[in-house]
Amino acid sequence: MSKIAIVYWSGTGNTEKMANYVADGAKESGAETEMLTASKFTGKDIDNFDAIAFGCPSMGAEVLEESEFQPMWDIVEPKLNGKKIALFGSYGWGDGEWMRDWESACEKTGAVMACDFVICQEEPDSEAEASCKELGKSLSV
Repeated sequence: MSKIAIVYWSGTGNTEKMANYVADGAKESGAETEMLTASKFTGKDIDNFDAIAFGCPSMGAEVLEESEFQPMWDIVEPKLNGKKIALFGSYGWGDGEWMRDWESACEKTGAVMACDFVICQEEPDSEAEASCKELGKSLSV
């Protein structure tokens, strides 16, 4: 059984909803999941999981959230080489540049991307829900 962390930050609740859908998909595939906010996840935690889904909405000029998520990310990013991960998040405007930049940074670390990232504008609709569940399933394979 795979053990998967779903690590996220959510300001409006939209990315948290996505995180719950990711967890649902992973559980449907038989994985054990643990939901953690960015403030509760540390670099020491990485080795406790077979795979990790990271979720963060677009903030400001299409960047990761800067007060809680980015500091956590700065600690864990150098430890992602060879780790199976996936990315998700919501946005209010823009075209997803923050997610493309984030994915590119992950690939440079040597992280193993389990699937394409999932983004949605504002609250996740049924299509985003299904994509988040598929993302969760891809981590448990």
